[in-house]
Amino acid sequence: MKSLLITGGAGFVGSALALQFKQAYPDCQIIAFDNLKRRGSELNLPRLRAAGIEFVHGDIRTKDDFAGLPAVEAVIEASAEPSVLAGLTSAPDYLINTNLGGTVNCLNYARQHDAAFVFLSTSRIYPINQIDRIKLDEAETRFEVSADQPFAGISPKGLSEDFPLEGYRSLYGATKLCSEYLIQEYHHFYNMRTVINRCGVLTGPWQMGKVDQGVIVLWVARHFWKQQLGYFGFGGTGKQVRDILHVDDLFDLVNYQLQNLEQVNGKTLNVGGGYDVSVSLQELTAICQRVTGNTVPMASVAENRQADIALYLTDNTRVSELTGWQPKRNVEQIVTDVYNWLRENEASLKPILG
Repeated sequence: MKSLLITGGAGFVGSALALQFKQAYPDCQIIAFDNLKRRGSELNLPRLRAAGIEFVHGDIRTKDDFAGLPAVEAVIEASAEPSVLAGLTSAPDYLINTNLGGTVNCLNYARQHDAAFVFLSTSRIYPINQIDRIKLDEAETRFEVSADQPFAGISPKGLSEDFPLEGYRSLYGATKLCSEYLIQEYHHFYNMRTVINRCGVLTGPWQMGKVDQGVIVLWVARHFWKQQLGYFGFGGTGKQVRDILHVDDLFDLVNYQLQNLEQVNGKTLNVGGGYDVSVSLQELTAICQRVTGNTVPMASVAENRQADIALYLTDNTRVSELTGWQPKRNVEQIVTDVYNWLRENEASLKPILG
């Protein structure tokens, strides 16, 4: 691969992929395209520059911002307004214009240059009302998926690509699902080479975590700086569960996909940590205490938050059978990586995460 454009290239996922691709392919021209809206993304610019990655300040909402970009062999669409609460607590315009209108601009740019198109979608395309129908068992430290379920697409391994899509999912999830549908149309009618990855919770160093997006980093940071946290919703016990994926594991998959496009072309794949790399908030607290050596005050609020769910697990069966890929980094390693990053960059990160 000789050239690559990564949208959202100064964000957490985009910058991590850019740096990994540059390390793997030193002669590849890599362009990181970003509007720097997310606080903390500016901290990635010196890292990109030092690695020899070209940064272009631009906005995927603006068609003209693509005009000055050179042709590339592949586009990784990693830009997004990533908050599940976006548009619910404020006007939805920026969300829709970025996550849907921006995707169209990215697709048109890729089509113009006959570039392969890798789209980072989200597990949030699966409807909340359908996820709420999943039968759960309550174990000592977490919720578990019951063996017997009333519908297809769900098992103790998690949600598969066959999980029902009818219902509501948050405006964020809706924009990403609409983008998926457009990508499928471009693939079919314009013969574009595409792959859609429905990512679960992505995490790792250099993520500027918040309550609504980036909870693993938020949890580690609060323990690092000894600040209060809280278990919100589902009885206030912290038993809600997510599978998590180290961004380096995501790179391993995307790199494979770009090297084996004929194998994944046109596919839509669930991509996450799976059951083996899953954690409840209660379990995450114990791991953070062990790694950081700190214990923080923990509030408890029984009432559920808007658009929240008790459990999400990725069933990786399809992507693993297709590519052989499986996550390599476990929860404890992920927490340790984030903790070491906080220690090494405490001064610059405290105003953002502390």
